[in-house]
Amino acid sequence: MSGSDFIKPPARNGVGPSCIGLPAGAWPTTLDFLTERFPAIPRDVWHQRMAQGDVVDEHGVQLAPHGAYQGHRRVYYYRAVPEEPRIPFDEVILFQDEQLIVVDKPHFLPVMPSGSYLAETVLVRLKQKLGIDTLVPVHRIDRDTAGLVMFSVQPETRAAYHALFSQRNVKKTYEAIAPWRNDLALPLTRQSRIVEAGHFMLQHEVSGPPNAVTRIEVLQVCGGLARYQLMPVTGKRHQLRVHMAALGLPILGDGLYPTLTPEGQVDYEHPLQLLARRIEFVDPVSGQARQFESRRSLMSLA
Repeated sequence: MSGSDFIKPPARNGVGPSCIGLPAGAWPTTLDFLTERFPAIPRDVWHQRMAQGDVVDEHGVQLAPHGAYQGHRRVYYYRAVPEEPRIPFDEVILFQDEQLIVVDKPHFLPVMPSGSYLAETVLVRLKQKLGIDTLVPVHRIDRDTAGLVMFSVQPETRAAYHALFSQRNVKKTYEAIAPWRNDLALPLTRQSRIVEAGHFMLQHEVSGPPNAVTRIEVLQVCGGLARYQLMPVTGKRHQLRVHMAALGLPILGDGLYPTLTPEGQVDYEHPLQLLARRIEFVDPVSGQARQFESRRSLMSLA
């Protein structure tokens, strides 16, 4: 079967379908497989999705609830998050051309659908607003972090933009508000090894060869707080938050480091004081030097 035989269903309201490959197996129906594979989703929910045409195969053919199971094929399905509350902050488009969209993301808004977040993400909002189903983020920042995120428009040139980050050809500059330590010699470069900490939300430093590098400088000091400039050389998950906490400088409003806040406790009045301020690179398609800067700001240090 050639790649041209595959038909990916279109997005609905900006939400693209999820995909799963069916392994060889003895399930009587595809419904039986999906119910076993996703135990958190009740069987009657899968039944309803299939009955209303929300589950199709790689040829775009609707799969009936009682249809016989066939392995070694792809199945696409639309997921839904009931009663998803709106996140009361808006993304802003700073730049758009045929290849690239640069967005100034607010705090609290995820970049991609994950967990209980689906429609309330930058990606889905952009697809709904612009009608561009081919959008894919070139990189990501944490839901709690505000600032710049880049999206690729054209699948044909997407790899070139991804390579900017994988090959470290992007200069990224962040700002953060955190405690001030006058016993810490700044500027400094923090190099450490960061791995998962045994909880799906957390990372931590361990001994071993460094895989995370951050340049840290101080921009302003006011009493017990300071404004820092953070320049990550690498892009490990939660790198800036972990490095600052490890230095005894936990970023203000951080609900993960050093203490994990219970799930569901979102405080819109006290966002994480971390901002993806600036991004610089040479556009791999046009050859132009690009520099984008966030228009957002962190708390004031009077």
